[in-house]
Amino acid sequence: MKTEILKLLRETDGYVSGQQISERFGVSRTAVWKVIRQLQEEGYQVEAVRNRGYHIVDSPDVMTKEELDSLMKTKWAGRNILYYDVTDSTNLRIRQAGDEGAPHGTLAVADRQTAGRGRRGRAWESPAGSSIYMSVLLRPEISPFKASMLTLVMACSVAEGIEKSLRDQKTGGAGGTLPPIQIKWPNDIVLNGKKLAGILTEMSAQVDYINHVTVGVGINVNITEFPEEISRTATSLHLECGCTIRRSPIIASIMERLEENYETFLQTEDLTGLMDRYSAMLVNRGRDVQVIGGKETYQAHALGITPIGELVVRRADGREEKINAGEVSVRGVYGYV
Repeated sequence: MKTEILKLLRETDGYVSGQQISERFGVSRTAVWKVIRQLQEEGYQVEAVRNRGYHIVDSPDVMTKEELDSLMKTKWAGRNILYYDVTDSTNLRIRQAGDEGAPHGTLAVADRQTAGRGRRGRAWESPAGSSIYMSVLLRPEISPFKASMLTLVMACSVAEGIEKSLRDQKTGGAGGTLPPIQIKWPNDIVLNGKKLAGILTEMSAQVDYINHVTVGVGINVNITEFPEEISRTATSLHLECGCTIRRSPIIASIMERLEENYETFLQTEDLTGLMDRYSAMLVNRGRDVQVIGGKETYQAHALGITPIGELVVRRADGREEKINAGEVSVRGVYGYV
């Protein structure tokens, strides 16, 4: 009931009387009052005025299942939420949920992770109360070799979702506007030339059939400082905007973008319908990059992506090559990007 009352307060201009709420949800006025008290204790600024009712003035950076449920406007993405104050890894929780038959679009969110992981098994720092740690379960009816493109689908969705949510929260940088959210091929989200978020995609599959895909996302939101070893390459929304950012609306916004982008992807089972938008956000495009492969490392000029998500680069001798994310890493010649 708390989710429904919270959603009603958000969607109503002005005040909602306790009688209206009790009649709508078939509960007593005392039960309504107890929910309002719970919301106030969680940090929501809810005004209670005699003979007028209740009105939500402001929402803090609350991360609860009820908060997330009240913000979701999707059909399937994020409609089944598994929320954890603390867990080992949201990717592990979603993988288990997938094995146990959880529905397509199930979303795991944690306020803190004890075993967060990034690409190539690297640890992902996951302190409480400061960032977004989430993973979504997908059950695509596509060939397993196409699953890697879902990383790019999610990257596009994360970048677009963050930008939309920041606009909705009326948040800008020091000059009132925020630099564009960009993508460092294939799976990093970049802001001001530094890493803002990472994406990790894992698959459970047979030879020719996908059981399920887990796409994990970690976003630096309200972190105010980083360890010295990564301070030159990492950033957060708080550092760039100069204020606290609400995390739950960002998650809801990303789920909206994922739902639309995923369905666009399924129409052709490649990135044809997303290439223009992805390429427009691609920080590598038009830059010199360092391609780090198993057999050689070389410099090249990044041109864009193919419909299946490969990065197209031009070598110094003019030859063009297609780079697969599973084979190499790409870095900027003079820095992180």
